[in-house]
Amino acid sequence: MLTVPGSLRILVATAPVDFRKSHDGLAALVRQVLGEDPLSGSLFVFANKRADRLKLLYWDGDGLALWHKRLEAGTFRMPSPAEDEASRLEISAVDLAMILSGIDLACVRRRKRYQRPAAAEISPKTAVE
Repeated sequence: MLTVPGSLRILVATAPVDFRKSHDGLAALVRQVLGEDPLSGSLFVFANKRADRLKLLYWDGDGLALWHKRLEAGTFRMPSPAEDEASRLEISAVDLAMILSGIDLACVRRRKRYQRPAAAEISPKTAVE
């Protein structure tokens, strides 16, 4: 069982990856394709072309760790990115847990929840009022 904290930043590579790649090859993809630092503490998710295998790469403080899951039957349903996010997609820990459990996120109905606006969206005038 994999436990992922809710505050962890999770990035999914939207293009399939050659699963012969291991720690160093996936870290290079994180830098080149996702434009991120593999040592940032974020979790990076990669799927193969058939979508029956996932690899999760993350920095655990003193080295790169790799988690691999292979399905005996079925496939993972990876979320589709928005048009402006062609190479990557950021998801939550709950979304990752659903993907690993075989749930298609496109079929999930989400209820409205409070979400704190980002600091850039709050104007100084609004903050004073």
